[in-house]
Amino acid sequence: MSGSGRELLDRVRRGLASGEGENRLVELIAAGEAPREVFRLFAAEESRIVPSDQRSFLYLAARASEPGAREFFAGLAAGEGIALGKLAALADATGLDEQTLKDYQPLSGCQTYPSFMAWMALNGKPADIVVALNANFAAFGQYCATIAQAMREHYGFSDEACGFFDFFGTPVPGADEQAAAIADSNETTGEAATYARLFQDYELQFWNTIADAVR
Repeated sequence: MSGSGRELLDRVRRGLASGEGENRLVELIAAGEAPREVFRLFAAEESRIVPSDQRSFLYLAARASEPGAREFFAGLAAGEGIALGKLAALADATGLDEQTLKDYQPLSGCQTYPSFMAWMALNGKPADIVVALNANFAAFGQYCATIAQAMREHYGFSDEACGFFDFFGTPVPGADEQAAAIADSNETTGEAATYARLFQDYELQFWNTIADAVR
């Protein structure tokens, strides 16, 4: 793949910029106009997504041949473990107990992202996935930071209940440099932009499915 890893990251992110305003749910939450039920649905859906993504990242760490990529995916898997613990506080704050979560029937539009992530774990080239995820995480982090602020200002949630969004809404120092170095040291196939677009599409489908479910 021609060009440096940093140039590839920037190019992929620019390609995603046009879709950033298509998240209807975050806009409603930011304005305090979404019903409180959205947080209950979010916690229920994420209770399935987080463990699935964690297993996908662990599998990618095992598949990756380059040490930097292995470290990247192992770090993501560890982060999902932390996030799962923080998600429990949100579930509790929204009235979701263990039995309710067990009985919950997930929305198909919310589960396409982790399904694609699992497919990628089996079929994608690790270096391309690193670039695609790095671009997608930038938008997801912004969404989470916005939601964490709105949860406190408009919905009266405690800091503990906001912990999941605080965690993902806090930028990871050196994340861009790590992804660029992995792209530099591994041959990419040119699929990173395609993977990133699909991740973004499934990400937006997640948020907008919840928005449609509570309107």
